[in-house]
Amino acid sequence: MRLSDFDFPLPQRLIATRPARPRSAARLLVAQGDAITDATVADLPAFLRPGDMLVLNDTRVIPARLTGTRTRTTAQGDAVAGIEVTLLEPAPDGWRALAKPLRKLRVAEVIRFGDHLSATVTAIADGELTLAFDAQGADFDAALAQVGAMPLPPYIAALRAPDEQDRDDYQAVWARHAGAVAAPTASLHFDAPLLDRLRDRGVLSAHVTLHVGAGTFLPVKTDDVSHHRMHAERGIVTAQAAAAINAARAAGGRIIPVGTTALRLIESAADEAGRVRPFDGATDIFIRPGHRFRATDALMTNFHLPKSTLLMLVSALMGSDRIRRIYDHAVHENYRFFSYGDASLLIPEGAPC
Repeated sequence: MRLSDFDFPLPQRLIATRPARPRSAARLLVAQGDAITDATVADLPAFLRPGDMLVLNDTRVIPARLTGTRTRTTAQGDAVAGIEVTLLEPAPDGWRALAKPLRKLRVAEVIRFGDHLSATVTAIADGELTLAFDAQGADFDAALAQVGAMPLPPYIAALRAPDEQDRDDYQAVWARHAGAVAAPTASLHFDAPLLDRLRDRGVLSAHVTLHVGAGTFLPVKTDDVSHHRMHAERGIVTAQAAAAINAARAAGGRIIPVGTTALRLIESAADEAGRVRPFDGATDIFIRPGHRFRATDALMTNFHLPKSTLLMLVSALMGSDRIRRIYDHAVHENYRFFSYGDASLLIPEGAPC
């Protein structure tokens, strides 16, 4: 498989920079068999049945984008440089991060983020740095909330700067466990009224946690996609969640992850027979055409970037030709793409009816 196999023309006007309001007013493309139905997310209960299980990623996005300064004393006086930092994930001795411009930093230098937070550069390697902050635990969380901004994806950040509204918009209503630097964006379509209607319909749900990393936005740089290596992300499937998912499937319910992150996690946790096991660790699973799905019957997800690993994932689920037709329809019908865009419910041929 070549990278060009996953390319398609996408007009920039279809890149959403703000979400639908209310959340469940976003459009929903439902693809089942050869049929495509245009609906809205508010219609989701009508396409599910009692006993179906939605798998929800409850990671919480941290305000991981920081703007600060470093000061260097020279013979000519103090030299001050502006530094933009994006946190990636906790490390044993601090936080892994990206910095721009990285060339203006040295090990042992201090970056100050306003009056509330500062960090010392403890290592620089492979285009990343490690930062040791002057606050930990709840003090760090409080300081980060004051000085940080939500880490909007590059394709949105290129069109506008993050603002206060993103602190709410770029967070699932069920987000609990802080640690992600990108949102599981299919989750952003759900609001309290929709969750109530799903429960009334008899649709089940289970929470898992995959802390989405910035690696989710890394481009595929190899022409042969099998040579691409995924960035590892931390995930947890509790024994309770695993038991609930397995019980739903045993009772005939369909297992439907909300978002590719939840799908990747339960596929990592599933055994050969499709039984989901408790999981606590890192996963770098790369799902592309040819993957045999063990635990997933259908998927709710947004519309993804050309040549992305996420487009490869949905191609694996639905088939490359089918996804091409689905995406052609989405572009023709002006569905909105990417993190703040519209949603799809993808039910592959052969899934339980």
